Amino acid sequence: MPTAPNRRVRLLAPALAAASVTLLAGCATGAGASGDGTPTVVATTTQVADFAREVGGGAVEVTPLLGAGQSAHSFDPSAAQLLALGEADALVVNGAGLESWLDDAIAASGFDGTLIDASTGIELAATDEHAEDEHADEAHAEDEHADEAHAEDEHADAAHADDEHADEAHAEDDHDHGHDHGEGNPHIWTDPELAETMVENIADGLAELDGVDADLVREGEADYLDRLEALDAWIEENVEQVPVEQRLLVTNHDAFTYFLDAYDVTFVGSVIPSFDDNAEPSAAEIDALVERIRETGVRAVFSEASISPKAAETIASEAGVTVYSGDDALYGDSLGQPGSEGETYLGSQIHNARLILESWGVEPSALPDVLRG
Repeated sequence: MPTAPNRRVRLLAPALAAASVTLLAGCATGAGASGDGTPTVVATTTQVADFAREVGGGAVEVTPLLGAGQSAHSFDPSAAQLLALGEADALVVNGAGLESWLDDAIAASGFDGTLIDASTGIELAATDEHAEDEHADEAHAEDEHADEAHAEDEHADAAHADDEHADEAHAEDDHDHGHDHGEGNPHIWTDPELAETMVENIADGLAELDGVDADLVREGEADYLDRLEALDAWIEENVEQVPVEQRLLVTNHDAFTYFLDAYDVTFVGSVIPSFDDNAEPSAAEIDALVERIRETGVRAVFSEASISPKAAETIASEAGVTVYSGDDALYGDSLGQPGSEGETYLGSQIHNARLILESWGVEPSALPDVLRG
């Protein structure tokens, strides 16, 4: 189903079936035909694995490839993981360009089952939408600049008619700003409303598998969508207690674009100047972020559970603000270890929202009954 227009941003990118994925977690050996004939499903990221379990219930056997705490931007599958993938009846992916190793893994494993792309129908934000700049609304300015670049071209009509020429114009703009946009920001799960679309896509795919109890899948889907809607409403009602100009956030890397857009939060900057957590900040970029923190009045810097907190701690110390790390780090690219608050998607989102709200001086309201336990 189409996503709500007021929650989506500029770059409409079609979900590619063989787009990109995440780190496959160790010991992914449970995929393949199960002993009782239950269809087997391999899921790439921890988030889509959790969605598949919630929706599939007892209808499918889910094997996650990405492990808790693993980065979502690089991976080299083991022989055992490729075997698990090759034997699976279905593969559930985040899509949206996240799993860059997917094509090679499918080819190497011989996987010929059903591919379920959770990102289908979702509009992607440009990867530099929340790029660090001394002005918090640089994203809008850059978008206007891109429009001007097209308008100023003396062959504007030809540029729009010629796809190759248009692509070159975007590439030149990216080069000027030092960013590689790719297909768009893939961290779509950080907005609970987009997570609903992902769950619907997964449910549609699972319900069509041979040997699956489709009614059981649809029951799981309906129950989980109710909880996602309650999560979205709870976050929104709490965020609305904070004046818009005070909703400021600094994180490890640009992984929360869709959360920011959903709840009208201003992204002041990230420790790692990229949506890819493998990048490294330069000394100049660190100094610039410290200055922005001081200028804007940001109260905290958030580390992420799957990324070393050292740089975030250094920046927070230099800026004289609180750092959230360790058990108080945000869950971004990966869910948490078993037993942690971020073990499930719902738990990770509640954890993240609670800490962000507390950094703004807000005591979150009680969770609705459907989200407890």
